[in-house]
Amino acid sequence: MKNVLITGATGGIGYSILKLFNNNNYNICATGTNKDKLNEIEVNYKGKIKCIACNLDDELQIENLVQRSNEYYGSTNILINNAGITKDNLFLRMKDEEWNDVININLNSNFKLTKKILKGMIKNRWGRIINISSDAAKIGNAGQANYVASKSAIEGLTRTLANEVASRGVTVNCISPGFVDTEILETIDEKT
Repeated sequence: MKNVLITGATGGIGYSILKLFNNNNYNICATGTNKDKLNEIEVNYKGKIKCIACNLDDELQIENLVQRSNEYYGSTNILINNAGITKDNLFLRMKDEEWNDVININLNSNFKLTKKILKGMIKNRWGRIINISSDAAKIGNAGQANYVASKSAIEGLTRTLANEVASRGVTVNCISPGFVDTEILETIDEKT
């Protein structure tokens, strides 16, 4: 049985991914920042899913996440980098904090978490990394320079990493959904 770590598991897409893997009997570690939703997942799934609260903006919490997931099920075989945020603003009005927060969660945390988990995958000569991007990476969205930049970078990171580790039995792919009816959609202007 394979071990799966899903970031952003309390959001709409992340929760759907969690249900899919659970229905196919994978060992699952789910992470997010909403402790109430994480507790709800553990209760609803009767302890079959290990939930670990983690702020992916904090490198120590990422390290703790990897350590605790390894204690739970051994090494991670499948990593789903799904966590993402938006802090929309027109480019000329965008604050440095809005830019940095989105880049840190949507891009930098993927780099840090993947790097920590990839070593075990290479050692085992098997692994799957799935990064969640967005169609916004291809078309751009007014008021989302930070989000679009982060998702475009995820796609470039995915292609590069896939080339580096394919010969070691690790695949790296990216899924780029369009608009999905989740909480994050509520932050986007209806005309868009």
